[in-house]
Amino acid sequence: MDSVDSVFYSERLGPSSNPLLDQLPSYQSLLYRRKSSATGSTKRRGSSRRHLSSSSSWKWKGDKVEEKPKAVAHQRLICELPKTMEEKRRDNVQRMEQARDLSSWKQWRQNTHHSLKRLKEDCMELLRRLKLWRGDIHVIEGMFGTGILSYFSFLRFLVLLNFVIFLLMFCFIMLPIIIAPRTSGNATFDLYNGHECSNYPSTSRRGLVVFHQYITDLLSGTGFLEETYLFYGYYKVESIYFPKFSYNLPLAYLLVTITYLFLSLIWIVKRSAAGFKRNLVQDEDRFQSFCNKIFAGWDFCITNETAARLKQSSLLYELKTDLEEERIKQKIADRTRREKCRIYLLRLVLNLFVVAVLAACFFSIYRATIYSQEFQSSQLNPRPNFILELIFEYLPSIVITLANFITPLMFTLIIQFEDYSPAFEIRFTLMRCVFMRLASIGVLLFSLWSQITCHLGPSCPCGYNHEVYPCWESRVGQEMYKLMIFDFIIIGAVTIFVEFPRKLIVTYCDCGLAKWWGQQEFAIPQNVLEIVYGQTICWIGTFYCPLLPAICTIKYFIVFYIKKMTLVKNCRPATRPFRASSSNFFFLVVLLIGLALACVPVIVSIAQINSSRACGPFMNYTMSWEVVPKAVSQLPGGLPTFLFALSSEAFAVSFFVVTCLAMFYVIALAGAHKRVVDQLREQLAMEGRDKRFLIQKLCQAQRTSVRSAGVQSHADRDRQSNHGAQNHDNPGGVFLAQPPVSATHV
Repeated sequence: MDSVDSVFYSERLGPSSNPLLDQLPSYQSLLYRRKSSATGSTKRRGSSRRHLSSSSSWKWKGDKVEEKPKAVAHQRLICELPKTMEEKRRDNVQRMEQARDLSSWKQWRQNTHHSLKRLKEDCMELLRRLKLWRGDIHVIEGMFGTGILSYFSFLRFLVLLNFVIFLLMFCFIMLPIIIAPRTSGNATFDLYNGHECSNYPSTSRRGLVVFHQYITDLLSGTGFLEETYLFYGYYKVESIYFPKFSYNLPLAYLLVTITYLFLSLIWIVKRSAAGFKRNLVQDEDRFQSFCNKIFAGWDFCITNETAARLKQSSLLYELKTDLEEERIKQKIADRTRREKCRIYLLRLVLNLFVVAVLAACFFSIYRATIYSQEFQSSQLNPRPNFILELIFEYLPSIVITLANFITPLMFTLIIQFEDYSPAFEIRFTLMRCVFMRLASIGVLLFSLWSQITCHLGPSCPCGYNHEVYPCWESRVGQEMYKLMIFDFIIIGAVTIFVEFPRKLIVTYCDCGLAKWWGQQEFAIPQNVLEIVYGQTICWIGTFYCPLLPAICTIKYFIVFYIKKMTLVKNCRPATRPFRASSSNFFFLVVLLIGLALACVPVIVSIAQINSSRACGPFMNYTMSWEVVPKAVSQLPGGLPTFLFALSSEAFAVSFFVVTCLAMFYVIALAGAHKRVVDQLREQLAMEGRDKRFLIQKLCQAQRTSVRSAGVQSHADRDRQSNHGAQNHDNPGGVFLAQPPVSATHV
């Protein structure tokens, strides 16, 4: 036992007195890695042994670590402390006694701090209670879990974002025009009145108007709607002169456009940062992913029995998917060169087919847009009937909707032959669908601009096709308006005429085909693509249709209840799971792609295409951007020189160089942090090996102790048996050597 004790209990003579700790795997690995630098190795050896040897130092560190929570807990409110009522009363009495010793100033500061803290908590609680759809979202979370909850939270975020954009447009663009006549304000208008380019004929219907024509105007944005606050062409104001100041409406229009795009970018990036961190941690290690699913995969927000069964099946599906991915990785590693050539050739052929499908869709959108524009610009008399007129008006929207409906089905079928992992299949299919939806908007705008723009010359004196498009910004706004309205009509029509009848057929029809068809799944990615598509239209169209954010806010407000009813009544959650953290990150990444796409046409409209001379706030400028240098040149003092210097090429190059250096520094810092994380993970693994090593040594010492105790007891038994045998063989000698005391008295 002395040898065992000497192994496990050192004599506290210093860090080098314990031979067992020198045999730890972590210590041996440290010596192996650091043997090149003797000094560093000695320091780390000492720190490593001090970390592992002295139990008194552990106690001292533990006591020191425990002091901080006490200090922090002392500053917390008594009602927040996890203690019994008697302990809280004692703490209250103790604090009152300590408060008597404080000065009046410190007492006032402490009371003010507590009051402000309570006020802040009350305000935060009030804001949480006033949060939009708070109760509905909690019900959805309890019935279907956090995966589907993330979709409705994302929808709420878009409602708030669009409402903020609408407030910006209303306060800085519409409100000055509305209040100008009521505050003795004067507005200046077109300076080129009577010019060829300033001719803008009215589109309002005159004479006897049939009722369905008002419906056509309402759905297409033409007629009486074209000359309202809804579209760009209504704001024919250069400046508004109030009694004490003047308001530059073109500059405000441009700055508000830049502001809402920049605000959207900041808000999305801020929300996506947390999701990116969680997604990065979850995708870091496959073993960690298995552990998270097995030990921490259950969603305790679920209170519905059906949702609980779905969650069980989704966890099972996730585990099967991960195992399938591991199997496919092994299969990929074991492929021969012939198999690799075959699969790469097959993928090339299938991707060429996908490109051909996309090209056909884009060409169809282009032709439909041109045909619709030619129909709208032609003066057919009499016009076709009401239904045909609406079809011609909405022809680009119809073609885009059909393409967005057919191509995902084709992509889902094609991806099955490309032999990817299940997770990559989902991501790759979604990215194809995202590209199709967002690129279709770009093709529509390209088709419009091919009709609008022309080279400046005798046949094109205004820089754009002013004869067909006297106010081309309003025409683009009408197309965005029609896309928004048609998208909303399709969402409602699919719910009423597709999902609800399917629910009735599956519920009340017992035929095998109905059971095989099954209930409609609430597919989160496809629903997200719908609202991202609508949001991209809103970002693009706000410049041409300032009230489009208000329409989008109302649309998403109604869509929330439509999707909630669909989820509860008509659909079931998807069998393929979608985690809340990865969902939020994916939603925001797709939204960032949509924002980047939305910025391109807006920037081109501002900086490349000539603005309309017949309508809008920029009718006195060749291009919309010209209002900025003109406004800067009118600033007092040296501000124009300073701002022009900021916009110079020298400053741009210097700023780019500084940004690159800062980016390289951040990348290097991220690499250093990654190396530290890898070292900490390796240290955790080493600590696990150390524990295993110590347990093995402990078991070995216990076996040695038991074996030595067994040998000692066996030797004692042999000694006792040998002693008994000697007594049996020589009883007389024993009697004579030690006679009984009573024998002399017999």
